[in-house]
Amino acid sequence: MNRTWRWTALAASAATAVAALLIGCATPPPVAGPDLPALPGTQAAEDGSHQWQDFDWSDPARERAVPVRVYWPRGEPPASGWPVVVFSHGMGGSRRGYSYLGSYWAAHGIVAMHVQHIGSDRRLWAGGFGWSNSLTLVRRLQHAAQPEEAIERTQDIRFALDQLLAGPLGPRLDATRLAIAGHSYGANTSLLIAGAKVPAPAGLTGGAAPSSLSSLADPRFKAAILISAPPFYGEGDPAPILSGIAIPTLHISATADEITIPGYYSGPSDRVALFDAIGGPRKALAMFSGGSHSIFTDRMNTGGFELNPKVKAATRELSLAYLRLVLDGEAAPLRDWQQRHGALLSRWQAP
Repeated sequence: MNRTWRWTALAASAATAVAALLIGCATPPPVAGPDLPALPGTQAAEDGSHQWQDFDWSDPARERAVPVRVYWPRGEPPASGWPVVVFSHGMGGSRRGYSYLGSYWAAHGIVAMHVQHIGSDRRLWAGGFGWSNSLTLVRRLQHAAQPEEAIERTQDIRFALDQLLAGPLGPRLDATRLAIAGHSYGANTSLLIAGAKVPAPAGLTGGAAPSSLSSLADPRFKAAILISAPPFYGEGDPAPILSGIAIPTLHISATADEITIPGYYSGPSDRVALFDAIGGPRKALAMFSGGSHSIFTDRMNTGGFELNPKVKAATRELSLAYLRLVLDGEAAPLRDWQQRHGALLSRWQAP
């Protein structure tokens, strides 16, 4: 395997492991339809706290579809506008995933846009799960973990944010309070958006590859939430790679956040090592006791039936408290969170 970008193998490894959990649970992707108006025709939460809508955008410059789901609060925004979190899913996910986060953020005054990455989304699971199809699945996962797709994912984020800010919701948003978030492969995408400097493979840009892909960073984002972030494998000391990240980062993981397949393993110590190496102000780490890699998805039967909903509740509340700190300067919510959920934690480091 090429030394540069060897870290993407982790994404494929994670997806292969997760595939065993998702077999039999996957559903075909929705048929793309025309965009609906941004405000009429939405779906509202039963408690009236927020609403959401799906959009099937397409980036003409790349000839690439960029589906999104946007959650936003009900009622009028504050004078400054609502802050925004853009979320990137893990391998094999979709815009419909991680709804426990998007709906919660919107219910508490933050617009959430969940971007679906076509080259590494849930369509990877299509085609059945017989023995021959399992081999094909592995090849699809490996292809989805290549540098080209990693780059496309960052461009998906940039394009979707441009569309959101220029659309009908744009005047209601605060473009100075933006955060990027993601789980697993989506956390890697978030790191690149935040400024991680990963060496570019030779030939990837027509034979004149830059020394690093730091140009993938989007300075509009003021904070990053990294859930189960895999390390950049094959690149040695992570500190130089992460040195370009100068925004606050929240790292969330669990002591059983493990990715295991024959011949490949990534454990929770990888998440801690990435946290320890990263720079930037106001970084924080929450390591839950127990759990699993997929406990942070919408699935309710992983990481323990009793622990799963507790970790989800703690994760969404932590993310909100952290956003209050780094976007609004409010420190009290994060202190209160630690007091409420401290019993679930194996390690906690606050800024």
